[in-house]
Amino acid sequence: MALPPSNNNGQPYGDEHPPSRTSSRWLSGFSSPPIPYEAFRFLSWSCNRMPPDQNYNMTKTAGLIMARARSWNYSLKQTLSHPSFTHPKTPKFNHILQGLELTHLNLSPGHEWKTNIHFVTLCFCLFLVGWNDGTVGPLLPKIQDVYHIGYTLVSVIFISNAMGFVVASIANVYLTDKLGFGVVMVIASTVQMIGYTLNSVAPSFPVFAFAYFLGGLGIAIQDAGSSGYVSSLKSSSRMGLLQALYGLGAFAAPLVSTQFAQITHWSYHYLVSLGLSVVNTMLLILVFRFKRQEDCLLEIGRSPAPPPITSSQENKYKQIFRLKEVHLLALFLLLNVGVTSTLGGWIVTYINIVRGGGSNSGYISSGLYGGLTLGRVLLLWVNKRVGERRVVFCYIILAIALDLVVWLVPSFIGNAVAIGFIGLLWGPVYPLVMNHASHILPPWILTGCITWIVGFGQAGSAFIPFLTGVIALKGGVASLQPFVVSLMGFMIIVWMVIPSTSRRVD
Repeated sequence: MALPPSNNNGQPYGDEHPPSRTSSRWLSGFSSPPIPYEAFRFLSWSCNRMPPDQNYNMTKTAGLIMARARSWNYSLKQTLSHPSFTHPKTPKFNHILQGLELTHLNLSPGHEWKTNIHFVTLCFCLFLVGWNDGTVGPLLPKIQDVYHIGYTLVSVIFISNAMGFVVASIANVYLTDKLGFGVVMVIASTVQMIGYTLNSVAPSFPVFAFAYFLGGLGIAIQDAGSSGYVSSLKSSSRMGLLQALYGLGAFAAPLVSTQFAQITHWSYHYLVSLGLSVVNTMLLILVFRFKRQEDCLLEIGRSPAPPPITSSQENKYKQIFRLKEVHLLALFLLLNVGVTSTLGGWIVTYINIVRGGGSNSGYISSGLYGGLTLGRVLLLWVNKRVGERRVVFCYIILAIALDLVVWLVPSFIGNAVAIGFIGLLWGPVYPLVMNHASHILPPWILTGCITWIVGFGQAGSAFIPFLTGVIALKGGVASLQPFVVSLMGFMIIVWMVIPSTSRRVD
């Protein structure tokens, strides 16, 4: 049914042209379903007429309208994009739309089934991201051996990875706007495949490091896209499970790469990674079929959050980068991911040299990521009971205490157990930050914000391990633990200044 262009006189609603009384009868429940548009226009006009300090009272009415629209399974996509609805005389209605939950219409079993298929596909994506991060630790001593390089030079692969993450975080918002979610995810997975192909032939070290740049580029885009998509579903349990699959991949990779690190053809490990990446690419093509995220969400019965009326004219990068919450969350994730990757990447070398662990030290890296996986599933009830913000403080403080055990207690078994428990406590932090981001950031640019936060944060998985390598060159690998403890302490400070609630953005 065609939507009415304006009011009964054919003029756009404004202060001088109120809607007719008959169009507002829907507010009392007397009219038929086709009236939601007129009701929204009436509400918009009312907001214009009211003083700013009384404007918020209309939010309750807006909620009632939305509830009625949901009960009819009426999609508001056309309503919100109608030309007369975005008339410049109605800017005060803007902040009401920003607060509305437009993500859940009436979901049929078919919608739930498709949602699960999308979710499982993205989980495999995150499994591969974790697999990539968990690969490096056990192979690091072998790479140093083969290429005859020290701590600083071997750390160049981390820097190459970081450059890929940073480039991805900057370019991803633009690429996703231009090409769409489905296309960008497939391109990213293909780039990752190229990186694994180069790694598998054990080329010269500069080419090997460049392959890590390609891997970082592909991984960062997929990680950000997956996290942004699941964030739009507004489900903390799904986000926890998604990140648990990252931990599962990071747990499985060292078990395999440790075996390859002990044979001549160590680089064949990357053929396993390549095979997984091919499967990932095929799944992304079959499930999302090169569609935009908005179309994918509508396909599973969920409507994307509407943009504010004034934002269509404004550059999306400006909207994202002027929010201090975005930069604080990005810094926190950079530290969080950096600590995880530093422990996962260097703990094998630390245990091997400082504790005399031998060739089996590679399994300690699996213990860290195994704990990470379990923590993201088993501690969900703790997160809900304690509160997401408070529990992050608790996890970091306990992790610091356990890392002091690794630093100060000269026991191979004791250190291995402590590393496993650090992973258990560290696991929930990342998904908790993602959930917090979905609560305090504007919904219409949430995916773009998540893209930057995740991309910049993932750079920590490369930059901080590189910094660790530089420190190890001067102070020895024993300096790993005091460095990690200081990073964890800084994370507490950053988390304290991150806002606990959203602020109004006009």
